[in-house]
Formats: sequence, C-alpha cells, structure tokens
Amino acid sequence: MMKESLSMNDSPAISRVHASKINKLIQRLLVYLLLILFALAFIIPFIWLLSGSVKSSSELFADPPVWIPEVFQWSNYYEAFTSFPFWLYFKNTMLIVVCTCIGAVLSNAMIAYGFSRIDWKYRDAVFVIVLATLMLPFQVIMVPLFLLFKDIGWTGTFLPLIVPHFFGNPFFIFLLRQFFIGIPKELAESARIDGANEFIIFLKVILPLSKPILATVIIFQFIEAWRDFLGPLIFLSDNRLYTLSLGVQQIMSENDPRWALLMAIGVAMTLPIIIIFFFLQRYFIEGITFTGSKG
Repeated sequence: MMKESLSMNDSPAISRVHASKINKLIQRLLVYLLLILFALAFIIPFIWLLSGSVKSSSELFADPPVWIPEVFQWSNYYEAFTSFPFWLYFKNTMLIVVCTCIGAVLSNAMIAYGFSRIDWKYRDAVFVIVLATLMLPFQVIMVPLFLLFKDIGWTGTFLPLIVPHFFGNPFFIFLLRQFFIGIPKELAESARIDGANEFIIFLKVILPLSKPILATVIIFQFIEAWRDFLGPLIFLSDNRLYTLSLGVQQIMSENDPRWALLMAIGVAMTLPIIIIFFFLQRYFIEGITFTGSKG
C-alpha cells in the first residue's frame, strides 16, 4: 500500500520532468527552424547566382524562373576570364588586399596595445576621440585625401589604397583593445619581471594569445579591400592598375551587359571570401565571442 502511494506521489513529478523535457525540445526545434530560415535567406541568393552563371540568356530571364538549366553553359566562365583582363585585375586586387591586411594587423594591434595595456595621461580621452572618427564616412574625407595624395604624387598608384591602412582603423582598434583588456595582466607582469620590455611583451605574450581577434581583423579587412570600388575609382586612372570591382563596372556600363557573364564573374569574386572565411571561421567566432564577453 505504501509503495502504491509513493508511486502515485511520484507520477506528477515524473510527468512534470517529461513536460519540461518536451518544452525544451520544442524550443530547440523552433530555434533550429528559425536559424534554418535565416540561413536560407542568405544562401538562396548565392544559389541563384551560381545557377545563373551557367545559364543561357533565355533561361536567365525565363518566367517562371529556371533554377537548374537544361544545358550547363560552362563557357560563361571561360568568357568571364577572357572578355576582360581578369587575371591582371585579380593580381592588382590581391596585391592591395594582402598589403592592407598586413597593415591593418600591425598598426591596429600596436595602437590597441597602447590603449589597453599602457597607462598614460589622457589615454581614455584620446580613445574616445579615436572612436568618434567612426562617425566620419569616407565620402566626407575623400576630397581632402585626394588633394593630399595628389600633392605628394601618389594618385595613379596603389599607395593611397595601401598606406593609410598602416595608420590604424578605429573599428579594429576598438575590437583589439577590448580583446587585449581580457588577457590577464599577470602574464605581462611575469614577463616584465623576467626583464622583457613592452615590445617583447606585445610580441611574445599578447600577439600569440590574440590569434582569434587578429583573424577577425584579417577577415573584415579582406572583405573591405576586396569589394572596395570607390577608392580605386578615385585614385586609379591607368587601366593596367584597375581592380576587379572596376573591371566589373566596365562590363556593366556596356549598352547590352551580358548578365550570365556578370554572374560568372560574381561567383569568381565571391569564392575568395568564402575560402578565407572557411579557413578562419573558428578564429573569427572566437574573436567575436571573446571580444563581446571580456573587458
């Protein structure tokens, strides 16, 4: 009789546990469903771009839309690489991208170290001024920059597109500073006791622990330099120095642009971004997560 009463008393508790598990399972399924919908919203345009790059012109503008072409037009990619100096523009773009990524990592890391690990007068006030420059769009400063680079003879070269990235970016400085603040000060103090100066601490202690946020800076800078159109349009005048964004604009400005060809070029221009994110995604996620949780 006692066992029966105990089992009757336990049954409501067991049912509540089962109900709680079912609720958690439903919530998880709803979250996954929402994430899948968001993922589809971003993936479908790329799938359409990929599909359109191997379609004929008639299939591209067919109604209803044709997702899978009857005959894959691989010749679109051949024309994309031969209709304009694709590889020359690709080389120019990669040169700018690699140099700006190097400059972004070196300059912003050193500046952020000074704002986060070294105490000096008016440090916080200067940091606020640096952040305030985020409100200045490039369109506001492009005319003074053009006049400056013209006076020193840099227009018509890659220098105006590369050199400024060796002098800091307020957004990257903020990201790196927030990450550096989260690194325990005891590590730097131990190195300082062993006789290391600030540069050695920065190089041997801080940077090896900052791979996630440095990878994040590289990804952001890569995307920014890769898709930059306004900067090359202003500072480059020689066709031999054009980037891919300017080359694509030349094709789009034709009287009858070949849209399948443009989609093939779009796929070719998207792949490097996907590849670099694929290899650095783990560091990217860690960098964003730790930057938001530390400091």
